[in-house]
Amino acid sequence: MNGFGNKVMLSVAPVSAVCTHIDPRAIAEDVAVCCKNGASMVHLHVRDRAGRLTPDLGLLKETVDLIRASCDIVVEISTGGVSELTIEERCQPCSPDYVEANSLNVGSVNLGEAVYQNPIRDVRYCVEQILGHNKRPEIEVFELGMIHTVKELDEKYSFLRPILFALVFGHGGEMPATVPALKHMVEFLYETFPGQGEVLWGYTQVHRQDWEMMGRALDMGAVSLRMGFEDSDYLAPGVRASSNGELTARAAELVREKGMVPMTAAEAREMMRI
Repeated sequence: MNGFGNKVMLSVAPVSAVCTHIDPRAIAEDVAVCCKNGASMVHLHVRDRAGRLTPDLGLLKETVDLIRASCDIVVEISTGGVSELTIEERCQPCSPDYVEANSLNVGSVNLGEAVYQNPIRDVRYCVEQILGHNKRPEIEVFELGMIHTVKELDEKYSFLRPILFALVFGHGGEMPATVPALKHMVEFLYETFPGQGEVLWGYTQVHRQDWEMMGRALDMGAVSLRMGFEDSDYLAPGVRASSNGELTARAAELVREKGMVPMTAAEAREMMRI
């Protein structure tokens, strides 16, 4: 049991980090299929037409408007990504009404050859922007110490309960996507926030080629799974998906194999208290 009955939120991150052509209509059509196949949240970054991270929200709004015209999926916009943007620029998507949730990064980490820089002063600013605009933070954690940082931030900012974590595995330089690493992370999460109803957590795996760890995460209490071209386009070892809709359908199948069901968007909003 994952703390929310037998329901699982499927979050789709549809745009590859190396995409060099952003087509809002194509993204919206793909997301609509994902929603139909069981996804209840979409995770997007603010990008320009060449795929570069940008503080300009114009293309994002166009994309979200097209998504909204076809489905009621929860819209989450990232405040992160490896880039040269200032923290003020990164936090531009905290303010629009069409944004319901924001990802929150709480520490710096190596991601492959890159350094994902999140100094604590920037983290505090980001927390203040997300909470100040009444958005729901989903806190992305890449290392064990980041959970302790959230505890310290919570003492200052009092996050809405349950605190929603996204445990991220598989990047070069961070926690590997293994059962011992996941167990270690989850145990420390519950040790740090021991009260009933304090936390919920989801599982994200970059460079995933199979679904074994996704299934293990569900067995261990994950309330959400993230899939999509941003993380991996593999349906199975050696088999790549042609769309995010295919990945979502496979994730939904995995959820049902575990005796669970994908959440609707309305249920995801209820869980996240949006």
